[in-house]
Amino acid sequence: MHWAFRIAEELIRKYPDRETFVCASGISPSGSVHIGNFREVITTYFVVRALQHLGKNTRFIFSWDDFDRFRKVPKNIDPTFEQYIGMPYSEIPCPFGCHSSYAEHFEKEFEQSLREFGIVPDFIYQSKEYQSGRYNTLIVHALHNRKQIYDILMNFKSSEHNMEERERFYPINVYCEICRKDTVHIHEFQNERLSYTCSCGHSNSIEVAQATNIKLNWKVDWPMRWKVEDVVFEPGGRDHSSATGSYRVSKEIASHIFNFQAPEYEPYDFISIKGSDEKMSSSSGNNITPGELLNIYTPEVILFMFAKYQPNAPFHIGLDDDVIRNSTEYERFVQAKQGILKEEISVALELSIVHSGIRHVPKFSHVASILPLVNFEVSLVREVLERTGEEYTLKEVAGVCERAEYWLKNWCSEKVLKVNNKINQEFFETLTDHEKQWITGFVNVLQGGRDLQDDELMKRIYDVCHVKDDPKKKRSNQKRLFGIIYQLVLSSNSGPRIPLLIHSVGRERLIALLDYPI
Repeated sequence: MHWAFRIAEELIRKYPDRETFVCASGISPSGSVHIGNFREVITTYFVVRALQHLGKNTRFIFSWDDFDRFRKVPKNIDPTFEQYIGMPYSEIPCPFGCHSSYAEHFEKEFEQSLREFGIVPDFIYQSKEYQSGRYNTLIVHALHNRKQIYDILMNFKSSEHNMEERERFYPINVYCEICRKDTVHIHEFQNERLSYTCSCGHSNSIEVAQATNIKLNWKVDWPMRWKVEDVVFEPGGRDHSSATGSYRVSKEIASHIFNFQAPEYEPYDFISIKGSDEKMSSSSGNNITPGELLNIYTPEVILFMFAKYQPNAPFHIGLDDDVIRNSTEYERFVQAKQGILKEEISVALELSIVHSGIRHVPKFSHVASILPLVNFEVSLVREVLERTGEEYTLKEVAGVCERAEYWLKNWCSEKVLKVNNKINQEFFETLTDHEKQWITGFVNVLQGGRDLQDDELMKRIYDVCHVKDDPKKKRSNQKRLFGIIYQLVLSSNSGPRIPLLIHSVGRERLIALLDYPI
């Protein structure tokens, strides 16, 4: 059983009378949302899809934690933004001048990516919720129970309880009305009024029930929102899932402070960038965004990459040859006959559907291998494919060409191969006599097989280096022959499939580059 359906069925068993299953996820807009954060959203999305498939009503909510404090200036942001540290993200200027706030810039960037995946949750902007007064009754409740909250928090720590610290503990952040930072010292909470002084010198005493500048600390805020939204499922990262992690702490606070049963929880592991041991982080700049992946992959391929792994299985994203492997794998599974695939793969494919119907487009690997050889001309790619028996409209080819070109030029420039403009005599002289004869034989096949279909042409090419009764040696010779051809034509150890090479470069030009005098 696919993991999303396993979770969905567990939810149905636990909540048999539930009319609507509220599933949640959330992210702080501290910078561009990366694909590690994306796993948070996609895990919830797949569970929602499974619940819907099982006939249940769902509500998928996504919280933007834009009332959180700005903690660190990301590498791609002007260092002068350090002046805003301590302010809520929703009140900091847009670093690029194109949105109303810092938060909105990164929120809209991610929301646009989600739409391309067909993911449209109910977005909840926590800055608006907190400032609307919606949570104030529960904030008052938390303040009345602040010492009990302290005790719960300390039970998950190795340090000793400190009675003086317990007296001073408040499970909230207060934003100063003047400087808008959370550099506030709380003096007391009495008669449901909060008195405080900010480091900027401002002092105030406010009625908490009417306040618009108070936010609960994370491990209290999380269970409070579970209660308000009546959440039954929310995933969390591995760092939240340890014995002393946020989920376990918040689960206790939900039960003992807010009298609410914590939702079902699924831990997910981190996604890394291939070749890097660092954890992805919006603030560090060490990340790849879903938008960047969409420049290279279709939404379906990306969704499938996430759907096929259990949430607690780590994996990496590579933008090298992995792009070819991932695209080819998806294409192969989509084209497989019904009943051949494992159930988990079939369900993963089903969950990855964004647009109904089978898309008629060329293979990514074929397009990527042809593009550089025809100077990235989409119409020429279409012509080459047509010569190999694959017919597509210009529009069907263009979309794949756009992604392949972006990948080649931005992430895999070593694969931008160029056809040699003269005979590579120096390399030819390094070949053995047998290998030189293979090239002569290859040229003869090209010259004599002008009317042959690709399949028959390839049979004759294979026979150029035929070894009787030794299939292993024959395969080795064929691999070597193709490697020699790529070196003589492209100055590379690899290249497109031989039929694609012939049609891309042109038979006459190929013959001219390989017709060496022996």
